[in-house]
Amino acid sequence: MKRPYIVGICGGSGSGKTFMLRKLMEALPAEHITLISQDNYYKEKAEQVQLPDGLVNYDHPESLDLDGYRRDIISLQSGKSIEVVEYTFEVPRPPQTFIFHPRPLIILEGLFIYHVPELGDLVDLKIYVDAEEHIKISRRLRRDIIERDYSMEETLRDYERFVAPMYKEYIAPQRMLADLIIPNNVNMDKAIEVVSHHLSCQLKDV
Repeated sequence: MKRPYIVGICGGSGSGKTFMLRKLMEALPAEHITLISQDNYYKEKAEQVQLPDGLVNYDHPESLDLDGYRRDIISLQSGKSIEVVEYTFEVPRPPQTFIFHPRPLIILEGLFIYHVPELGDLVDLKIYVDAEEHIKISRRLRRDIIERDYSMEETLRDYERFVAPMYKEYIAPQRMLADLIIPNNVNMDKAIEVVSHHLSCQLKDV
């Protein structure tokens, strides 16, 4: 197998990264794609730095094992399968263990995939999904309350204390490293069509 083509999808919390991933997976042949989310590389709670009030800043790059993420991507590039334990965000259920196999198209998704140069340099096409602040807050509220059983007060507290300042310091600067910046305030259907076509072309010789 020739060297995989690696696509990165970066952007702030609530920007629409997951929506874009879902649409790309629907448009492209799943048997040729390996999707690896940075979310499964959060360090265990015992390894996280706790603040004096007991909270953990999960929106800081140090909360993730980015070196392990990079090593796994390099393993896939070299034709080796990898095993990753799901990170469940304190959801009360046993985590799954995923086996990822090397495939022609590898899609990376996460907040910090261009933050570390050694990781960003592995990406052939860097995409940054963007949205206005009030839209991201609204999406984050819906996700955390429905999917993670957080209260509105907890979500807003974390957004103001961690999400917004970490976005400004670490995530927003990655916008300038992207090959393609996609605004997602209303929809990004046309942009997804363009990206899907480009990736289909990359898979023509498979």
